[in-house]
Amino acid sequence: MLDQLSNRLQKVMKFLRGEGKITEKNMAEALRMIRLTFLESDVNYRVVKDFEERIRIKALNEKVLTSLTPAQQVIKIVRDEMTSILGQEAKKLEFSSHPPSIFMLVGLQGSGKTTSCGKLAKWVLDLKKNPLLVSFDLKRPAAQEQLKMIAKMLNLPFYEMTKEQMSSPPEALKELLKFASNRGFDPLIVDTAGRLHVDDDLMMELRMVKDILKPVEVIYVGDSMTGQDAVKSSQIFEEKIGLTSVILTKLDGDARGGAALSIVSVTGKPIKFIGVGEKFDKLEVFHPDRMASRILGMGDILSLVEKAEKEADLEETKALARKLRKQEFSLEDFKKQLIQMKKMGSLSQILSLLPESGPFKNVSKMKIDSKKILHYEAIINSMTLEEKENPKMISGSRRMRIAKGSGRPVSEVNQLLKQFIEMKKMMKKSSFQKILSGVS
Repeated sequence: MLDQLSNRLQKVMKFLRGEGKITEKNMAEALRMIRLTFLESDVNYRVVKDFEERIRIKALNEKVLTSLTPAQQVIKIVRDEMTSILGQEAKKLEFSSHPPSIFMLVGLQGSGKTTSCGKLAKWVLDLKKNPLLVSFDLKRPAAQEQLKMIAKMLNLPFYEMTKEQMSSPPEALKELLKFASNRGFDPLIVDTAGRLHVDDDLMMELRMVKDILKPVEVIYVGDSMTGQDAVKSSQIFEEKIGLTSVILTKLDGDARGGAALSIVSVTGKPIKFIGVGEKFDKLEVFHPDRMASRILGMGDILSLVEKAEKEADLEETKALARKLRKQEFSLEDFKKQLIQMKKMGSLSQILSLLPESGPFKNVSKMKIDSKKILHYEAIINSMTLEEKENPKMISGSRRMRIAKGSGRPVSEVNQLLKQFIEMKKMMKKSSFQKILSGVS
């Protein structure tokens, strides 16, 4: 996620840490590096210019220049300003005091709007809500088939518009409101028309839907992979329709970060959710401060703990924490931990939440292919209890036996044992044990 942007900005931070004092000269060089990084990451030029000027003014402040740790203070300024352009703090989804709350999702075709309707419906289920999904598109009545299928997959109610209803759009929308209200649905999540390009007919249709439904949230869904195209489209939707918030999709595959770092400043509307995967549970609340820290290599421990609390078996985690404190972490525990981590998402995504410093300095270099977890399970299951407890005793002949029993090559057995040793070293660090204690 935002790997290109993150890697380059971390180089700027490394440059600053290497400077004993902050001067106008080395600050100018750092700002030049930041400017190039942002522009190459497809960040809006006006956003880059404003960001650079704010950093320059604050970094060259007398208090910073004469402090004992000027470089660290400048890095904090960069993090704070990045948090600011990302939206400052997480913004909650608004609900109406008079149900049903209506969420109207808008955006271009292919942005992930329909899938986001399903993800949002699944997300509100955790709030003990009773969502109803509906698709409204005057030119493409068949567009509702995709959302209907998603509703069926999630076992959620779907309101299907008939051809007769669509012939009188205002009446159809009023009937929809009455249906949702009488049956106690809340929220009503409305998927709207999407086109490859913005046009007047689309805007007229969306304004009509908004005027009748009076949604509490008009959410722009943008594909972060399209960078400035998503930003420009969001600006048009804001001007023509009026938005309340943004969902950025496909952020897990976005290396540049141009949309994420531009869209709040350009539209003035907060990013409330980000899509970080194809599955319906891959919708996350957007935390600007946490994202800024992740981009700068400072990690996101809070999100890691939240993931653990949501997905991991707490009893297993408590047992693991106790074993770590006693330094009794075995290969069987390693297997259980890999399985738990897989539940929390892709392993590379989880490791990306750890700070690139201290005991986790080389954590990004650890490569654990999710597909190999099944192979690792088979290898560990082929070991004796004694071997699981004491891997040092696994000699060459034992490795041959384990490989044969698991149906995996000896090289993979060696790789597993090496991975285990590296993870055990990392997990012995007090910082990691503090993370575990947060869920135990």
